[in-house]
Amino acid sequence: MADPTQQHHHRMLDNRARQGLVRRIIGLFGPYKLPVAVVGLLIVVNAGLGVINPVLVKEVFDSALFPSDGSLDLTLLWLLAGLIAAIVVFGAVLSVIQTYLTSKVGQDVTGDLQEAVYNHLLGMSLSFLARTRTGEVQSRVSHDINGIEPVVTSTFADFVASVVALIAVGVAMLFLSWEFTVVAVAVLPVFFLLTRWVGRKRRDALTGVQSSMAQVTAITEETLSLSGILLAKLFGRQHAELHHFRRHSEELSRFAVRQRMIDQSFYTAATAFLTLAPALVYLAAGYLIFIGDTGAATAGTVIAFPALQARLYQPVERLLQVSVELQSSVALFERIFGYLDMEQEITDAPDAQPLERDKVEGDVVFDAVRVSSLSYHGSEADLQQQGVNRQWTLDGVSFRIEPGQLAAFVGPSGAGKSSIAALVPRLYDVTEGSVCIDGFDVRQVRLDDLAATVGFVTQETFLLQTTIEENLRYGKPDATHEEIVAAATAAYIHDRIMELPAGYATLVGERGFGLSIGERQRLSIARTLLHEPRILILDEATSALDARSERMLQSALAPLVQGRTTLVIAHRLSTILAADVIFVINAGRINDFGRHEELLGR
Repeated sequence: MADPTQQHHHRMLDNRARQGLVRRIIGLFGPYKLPVAVVGLLIVVNAGLGVINPVLVKEVFDSALFPSDGSLDLTLLWLLAGLIAAIVVFGAVLSVIQTYLTSKVGQDVTGDLQEAVYNHLLGMSLSFLARTRTGEVQSRVSHDINGIEPVVTSTFADFVASVVALIAVGVAMLFLSWEFTVVAVAVLPVFFLLTRWVGRKRRDALTGVQSSMAQVTAITEETLSLSGILLAKLFGRQHAELHHFRRHSEELSRFAVRQRMIDQSFYTAATAFLTLAPALVYLAAGYLIFIGDTGAATAGTVIAFPALQARLYQPVERLLQVSVELQSSVALFERIFGYLDMEQEITDAPDAQPLERDKVEGDVVFDAVRVSSLSYHGSEADLQQQGVNRQWTLDGVSFRIEPGQLAAFVGPSGAGKSSIAALVPRLYDVTEGSVCIDGFDVRQVRLDDLAATVGFVTQETFLLQTTIEENLRYGKPDATHEEIVAAATAAYIHDRIMELPAGYATLVGERGFGLSIGERQRLSIARTLLHEPRILILDEATSALDARSERMLQSALAPLVQGRTTLVIAHRLSTILAADVIFVINAGRINDFGRHEELLGR
C-alpha cells in the first residue's frame, strides 16, 4: 500500500523550503525561551572558562617554573595551580547544570512533538486510517520522533556551544601565537569537504533505515497480533510470513551497517587528524627557533598551544558532527512534519454550532445524499488525477427518521447500509447533499457534541486490554459501579460477567479475545448504553448472537429505545420486526420503505 505522505518524504528541498524547515524546527523551542536563554548563558561562560586554563598553563611554564631570570616562583605557581583547579571544578558544576537543562528542554520539545503528531492522527478521518498500515503510523509516532530526540536534546546546544567555543579559542590562540594559529587553521578545509560527503551518504542511509524500520514495524504489528497469528495458522502461512519478515529485516540490517560504517569512518579519520595535529605545531615551533624567532616559540607557548589546538578542533569536529546529524535528521523531520501537514478531513467548522445532548429530540434527515466511493480511499482530487473513476456508494439517498422512531435498514452486503450509519456521527462526510439532526447539518455541529449525542455499536467490537469494568466505563468515565451494572444488565451480559472468576475485574485480553464474539458484542452494547446517547446506531450489533441470546437482548433493548431515535442495520428478519419504518437499500439507493406488514403486502 502506498505511503500517503511519500511526496513529503522523498522530494528534494530547495533553499527556501530548507530554510522554512529550519525555522519550523527552531520554532519548536518557542515555549521554552527562558531555559534556552539560561542554557545559552551557561554555554558562553563555559566557553570562556575553557580557554582560560591553556593560557594559565603558558604562565605556569613561562612565569612560574621557567621565568626568564631562571628563579622558581612558588607563590605564583600555587596561585596559578589553584586557579586552574578552581576553574575545572566550577566548569564541571556548570556543565552538569547545562546538561540537565538541555536534556529537560529537549525531552519537553520531543514530548510536545510526539503529542502533536498523536493528537493530529486522532483527528484524521477513517479513510486515512483505512489506507495506512498501522505499523507505519506507529513508526512515525515512536521511531521517527525517537530518532530526532538526540537532535533536539543536544545537537542544537552543541552547535551553539561549538560556535561560541570556536570564537573564544580563536581569540586565545591569536593571543598566544598568530603563527601557530595560521598552521592550525590551514588544514580545516579538509574537514569541511569530508563532512559534506559524509553528511550526504549518512542521510541516504538513515532514510533507508527509517523506511525499512517502518516496514518491519508494520509487518510485526499485523502478523504478531492475535488476528494475524490466527490467520497465518489457519492458512499455513507461518513460513511465508517468516520469509517476508526476514527479507525486510535483512534490508534494515544492510542500511544500519552502512550507516554505522559511514559514521565510524568519519570519526576514525577525525580522531587520527586530532592526534597528528599537534605535530604540525611542534614542526612550526622548530622552524621558528631555527630562524631565530624564539619570542613566538617559548616553552609555555609550545606546551599550551596544542591544548588550545585541541579545543579548536573539538568544536570544529562537533560542528561537523552536528552538520552530519542535521543533514541526516532532515529525513526524519520531513516524515514527522509530513504527517502534521496532512489535512484533517473531518474537523469542526469555523462557525460550528453547539448541540446540547439533553435537548436533542433525535430528528434525523438525509437530503439527496451522495457519497463517492473515492472518499473511502483517499483524496478524491488526487485519485481522479490518477485516472480513478468515481462511483457512488450512496446515490441520492433521502429519508427522515422522526424522534423516537426505530428505523431498520435492510439489503444485501455492500448495498450502503453501513455507509448511511457512518454519516450520522461524521465518521465520513457526504460528497453531496446533507445529513441533519434536529435541523442542524452535522457538518455544522461541534464534533464533541455530536459524539456525545450519537452512540454507535459497530459490527466489529473493539475492547481495550483491561478489565471489563474499565471497558464499560470508557462510555462514561464518571459512571458509578451501579450504573455500570445497570447497563450490563440491560445488555443481558451481567449474569455472564458474574460467572467469571473476577467478575467485573476480569481482564478481557487483547481486543477482547478472552471472551466470545457474542459476549464482546453485548459488552459493546452495554458500553454504548452507558454513554446514554440520544441517537443509537446498531450496525449488525447482534449478528454474532444465537437466536436465544438475540431474543433476550432485543427484550432488554426494547424499553431503552423508547424515546430514543434508533437506527438498526441487520440482515435478520427477526431484528427488524419491531421497526417503525424499514428502508430497503440496494446499490446505494432506497428501493422501498415502510412497516414490515406494508412491505410484505407489496
